Amino acid sequence: MNTIEEIPPVDAATQAGMDAWVAGFKPRAMAAGISEATWNRAMRDVPYNPKVIERQQFQAEFVKPIWDYMDSAASDERIANGRAALAQYDGVLREIEARYGVDKEVVVAVWGMESRYGAKRGNTLIIPALATLAHDGRRAEFFEGQLIGALKILQAGDIDPAHMTGSWAGAMGHTQFIPTSYLAFAVDFTGDGKRDIWSDNPADALASTAAYLARSGWSKGQPWAVEVSLPEGFDVGLAGKGTKRAPSDWAALGVRGVNGGAVPNYGAASILLPAGPQGPALMIFGNFTAISRYNNADAYVMGVGHLSDRLKGQGPFVHPWPREGRALTDAEKVEVQQLLTAQGYDTKGTDGLIGAGTIMAVMDYQRAHGMTPNGWVTIKLLESLRGG
Repeated sequence: MNTIEEIPPVDAATQAGMDAWVAGFKPRAMAAGISEATWNRAMRDVPYNPKVIERQQFQAEFVKPIWDYMDSAASDERIANGRAALAQYDGVLREIEARYGVDKEVVVAVWGMESRYGAKRGNTLIIPALATLAHDGRRAEFFEGQLIGALKILQAGDIDPAHMTGSWAGAMGHTQFIPTSYLAFAVDFTGDGKRDIWSDNPADALASTAAYLARSGWSKGQPWAVEVSLPEGFDVGLAGKGTKRAPSDWAALGVRGVNGGAVPNYGAASILLPAGPQGPALMIFGNFTAISRYNNADAYVMGVGHLSDRLKGQGPFVHPWPREGRALTDAEKVEVQQLLTAQGYDTKGTDGLIGAGTIMAVMDYQRAHGMTPNGWVTIKLLESLRGG
């Protein structure tokens, strides 16, 4: 385990503000069932941690393009380390799969994405971090709820305050559970009386992840997604999570697996175009949604899903990523939609989410301006729109 990160000192006024907030929070914690003994053990003299505020305020100006994210998620190193983890913990992973019905490769992929297979579990003390974030005011209700959750975990005896560590925002252990998720899903797989997701032994954390996915609707034997080839002239308006059809219905429209055959009937499916029509096309199933309960970002779900496929021995995506330019910020995506709408191309909303309506509007704009109608939202498109 990494050495616990030191909390730097703050001026007296800042700490006094924290102390006042803690005093005001105590009745709410008591009302939520926290005992006086637990309070005294965890919250007495809790320090303000300025580092978590710095990290909360820092936001990268630009996000990674989806292909860069996927390159990292399923890098050669992460695949190799994942296969090593599968071999090292083969016995316990098979037991976990048998008990919860979740593929062991998916559980290991979450582990790899969240903490690099336990190497980066976080070394921030959770109680001071959550107290600081709740005191700070932004998302105060959320962080106060997580702090109460963390106190309940301490009260249950699963861990003590000095060893309850994780990320700056409260995610803990091998697979980075926030306290409320821990309370809902964590399990004592080893039978030692504690749900210990912090231990060097990852068994409880891996089983807790499987329990989380199982409770989120994981269906054994169903893929999270299948890469497909779209026919010439495919109506991209049908793409997106809002349209679900049986694989046989997609096959009737000419959608095929990259092997040339029809996709088996794994259940209702949508077509996802994560980089627009020019990149890989995915037929996504219910297990895509199950993974999204862990983290709702499509890129994260794809990262876990694709890494799990690679750990099962499957190859990389067949269709290449466009790899053009950088990804747009959320504000720039909204600007694209606003400019398209203002110029008569209805995006069906200006929320920054690039769905079928936006893709269709982009293609109409591209056709009208002599561009290749690929529907891809790029910095070049934005610059063209800004030019009128």
